[in-house]
Amino acid sequence: MATRIGIVTVSDRASRGEYEDRGGPAIQDYLGEVLTCPFESICRVISDDQSLIEQTLRDLSGPEGCCLVVTTGGTGPAPRDVTPEATEAVCQKLLPGFGELMRKVSLEKVPTAILSRQTAGICGRSLIINLPGQPRAIRECLDAVFAAVPYCIDLIEGPYLTTDESKVKAFRPKK
Repeated sequence: MATRIGIVTVSDRASRGEYEDRGGPAIQDYLGEVLTCPFESICRVISDDQSLIEQTLRDLSGPEGCCLVVTTGGTGPAPRDVTPEATEAVCQKLLPGFGELMRKVSLEKVPTAILSRQTAGICGRSLIINLPGQPRAIRECLDAVFAAVPYCIDLIEGPYLTTDESKVKAFRPKK
């Protein structure tokens, strides 16, 4: 059975069809490049509505059985940017190091990275990671944190994720 991974684009305009979703496909492409284990993507494009984001995260991490849920969009300072709040509301444990590292890497490229509020946390047996909305920033942020993702999934008793070590060398402690 293939590992299930949720990909959530949070965007009012994309959810209404006014804007092409580029974030979700960028995440899908990245995962396709770095993961060597079979996986199935469960994709959603939703509006910037906190209750809807929360419900989507709960569905993907619960009944849909995703071990990893990656969001794009809704992490800025605008009034409708509420993805981090929704993530924090559904997670039992927050992992602030993900956001800290993603901001550090992004700050090397653009000074406005300090405005980004992406975070990560554990919801049940799922790791949820919030990413910015721009495809280039998505790749930079995933490159920064993905080495820790397979081991985190191990620790929450999820499936064993394998990576193409020429792209991302997953870190696991030596036994």
